[in-house]
Amino acid sequence: MMPYLCFLLIAICTFAYAGDVAKKTNMESGVLFGAYMDFGETEDDVTLEGIDAFEKLAQKKPAIIASSSYWGEQTFPAKNLALIDRHGATPMIYWSPWDKPYEESKGTDRFALTEILAGKWDAYIDAWADGAKEFGKPFFVSFCNEMNGDWFPWSGCFYGAEKGGNEVFKSAWRYVVDRVRARGATNIRWVFHVNAFPADNGLWNLMSAYYPGSDYVDWLGLSIYGKQFRSMGNWAEFRDLIDWPYKEITAIDPDKPVMVAEFGVGEFPKSGSKAKWFSDALVRIPEYPRIKAAIYWHERWENEDGSFSNLRINSSPSSLAAFRKGLQNPKWISTDE
Repeated sequence: MMPYLCFLLIAICTFAYAGDVAKKTNMESGVLFGAYMDFGETEDDVTLEGIDAFEKLAQKKPAIIASSSYWGEQTFPAKNLALIDRHGATPMIYWSPWDKPYEESKGTDRFALTEILAGKWDAYIDAWADGAKEFGKPFFVSFCNEMNGDWFPWSGCFYGAEKGGNEVFKSAWRYVVDRVRARGATNIRWVFHVNAFPADNGLWNLMSAYYPGSDYVDWLGLSIYGKQFRSMGNWAEFRDLIDWPYKEITAIDPDKPVMVAEFGVGEFPKSGSKAKWFSDALVRIPEYPRIKAAIYWHERWENEDGSFSNLRINSSPSSLAAFRKGLQNPKWISTDE
């Protein structure tokens, strides 16, 4: 009986560490494969057809399926979560206090962190929390992602930068999480999600400067992107984009699991090989011991200058082949496993 009891105890501990998301597998053995699948302008048009199309391309079913919930919509994405759950995956929600028309680099809007702290949006937060509680099953929430950038209205730079923008962010994070938990929505796994490289290199903008505390965070998250725009500058290989950010974020807390909460790269053959970038990324990510999940950002959009940013895995035959081959690594965990 003793060997069986020991095995049972190990299995229970592993399941708890996974935050209830590795439903059929031991997360210690690899990385949960996740994807955002080009769900429209507000990133919330989740459809079974869209999911199936991506899975046929990737030839692997994601264990995590990501979408967004913009505060400007004033809704809880109950149908999206239910659809993803029925499909056998765990939902990931980017919960963004962002108002229409959802333009980047415009500064604060009516969902400003200071307005949240003043209690103006308590009713919406409570209703969203009630929806989360009613859903009942574990899901990830990346709240106010990439706050160390300068493109979203919750970025620290819009709240005084070195004069205390990061403190406003931490206070707002704690305020929202406390309020959601008070409504009984304890099934949320909160992801502290930063950009791999900050918009400003000042000490005030370090990842750790925004950290609201380990009691308020379940996972640490990184956005890691290669070249996304024609005008972006030099090509960067994946190995040059992950190493230092991984060291910086794991130094914040010694125990929290790490998620590559977004990663992707555009198709710019004159600058570099996307297929090689994919091959490198899909080999390297599982080599970092604290990384337990990674979400690929599968999207294509047109820029103001008429150019296209094509981050989709099938932006070229060689890129798709490299992505498929990389996912054959048994360390990439699917819902099928």
